[in-house]
Amino acid sequence: MPIFGGKESNVFEAIETHLEAVNESLVAFRELIAAYLSGDFERAKAFEKEVDQLESKADRLRRSIETMLYEGAFLPTNRGDYVRLSELIDQVADTAESAAHTLILAKPKVPLELEGELMELVDSALETYSILVDAVKALNVDVDRAIELAKVVEDAEEKADDVEYDVKGKIFESETITTYAKIIWNQILTKIGDIADRAEDASDQVMLMAIKRRG
Repeated sequence: MPIFGGKESNVFEAIETHLEAVNESLVAFRELIAAYLSGDFERAKAFEKEVDQLESKADRLRRSIETMLYEGAFLPTNRGDYVRLSELIDQVADTAESAAHTLILAKPKVPLELEGELMELVDSALETYSILVDAVKALNVDVDRAIELAKVVEDAEEKADDVEYDVKGKIFESETITTYAKIIWNQILTKIGDIADRAEDASDQVMLMAIKRRG
């Protein structure tokens, strides 16, 4: 059962809409990576445009949440927490957009032997965000559950870090990948890993808010 009602309930509905928009940008990003790795550059470029559009949509939703908060939802002492949370969630979409631009602009050659592991990193990063979504939703229902899920986000982020480190090691050890491609893939892999990092940042905020509410 929701903890809050009225204007606060409307804010939570807006936050859930924002979470979904960010998720849509990540789904498009995953499709972009899959298309690029399969050699379909035009399809990848089309998904880059979709990622851009969805990131802009998420940004508009973030601003609308801030407007709702400053129009009176929640006590003044708590509004900043929700503003910060929406900003951190939005940064997940920003990071995916940045990774998409780097890949499409630089066009590094695909290391065919690492296709599966590159997708594993993407999926690990997206899984971290998926758990974050559940943690944020739990804030309005069960703060203890929100805290529990925030800790699971941390574990998922560590897993994504491990995958990122492993793939980077294989890329730098490769004798078939050019120095240019190694540099670009290192940047892209870092940005993909940053998706998980930003999700963890948001989970830290969830943890803080849940602990404050629990008292």
